[in-house]
Amino acid sequence: MPDQSTTHIQTFLVDDHPAILEAIRNRIDDTLDVEVCGMATSSDEAFRKIEDMEPDTAVVDISLEDAHGLDLVQNLQSQCPEVQVVVYSMYDEMVYAERAIQAGASGYLMKDQPTEDLIEAIRVVDGGEVFLSREMASQILNKVARGESSEPSFPIEEFTDRELAVFQMLGEGCSIEEIQDRLNLARKTVETYRRRAKEKLGFDSVSKLLQFAVQWASAPGAGKKVSGMPDGDAEVSADGKASGEGEEENTDE
Repeated sequence: MPDQSTTHIQTFLVDDHPAILEAIRNRIDDTLDVEVCGMATSSDEAFRKIEDMEPDTAVVDISLEDAHGLDLVQNLQSQCPEVQVVVYSMYDEMVYAERAIQAGASGYLMKDQPTEDLIEAIRVVDGGEVFLSREMASQILNKVARGESSEPSFPIEEFTDRELAVFQMLGEGCSIEEIQDRLNLARKTVETYRRRAKEKLGFDSVSKLLQFAVQWASAPGAGKKVSGMPDGDAEVSADGKASGEGEEENTDE
């Protein structure tokens, strides 16, 4: 049997909910081969500590107070490529898993899965493999086999990463100012992403977009209930696809 002291997988936890961090750490403490070497509740704190500690793996939530989790994943991939990242999120894997892998993560797991699955994901990515659910892995492989030619199964899949991040934060109740601060974007840029999200989903007002975003973000396994738009909301005004970036400024909040 190998010496356990030399086989611990050092992992770093990132989540803006301290209670979740403590719960995960307590569960990991019961294992023999995985050890929590640090924790952070913000992207900036996580990046600084991970650079300093150089853990084997990091578990990162998508929704953070000061940034979007995928931005942290991209920064870690760029500056700390030896750290294998598992994204651990409430958001539906069908919406976010592939984006997380493209950003540089090695695994994706939803928070409605048992903590034992998270520990297994840490072990898998530390071994140099990718951890995804069987359904998600099959979808990605099928997409590759089809040459990326398949139509998206629902409108939100048409969002760019930035559009999705803005849409998600709107659903979490963030103001335009909070979004621009967390994503380090200009106000006009945030408004543009919001307008594009509104158009792609077929809503004719920001208020309808916000209502739907809140429903989407608060749904269990957020992102699963997006296959259809409410009746009567599918029309997009003719000038909605013109530039008109300032058309909605009085409804930012």
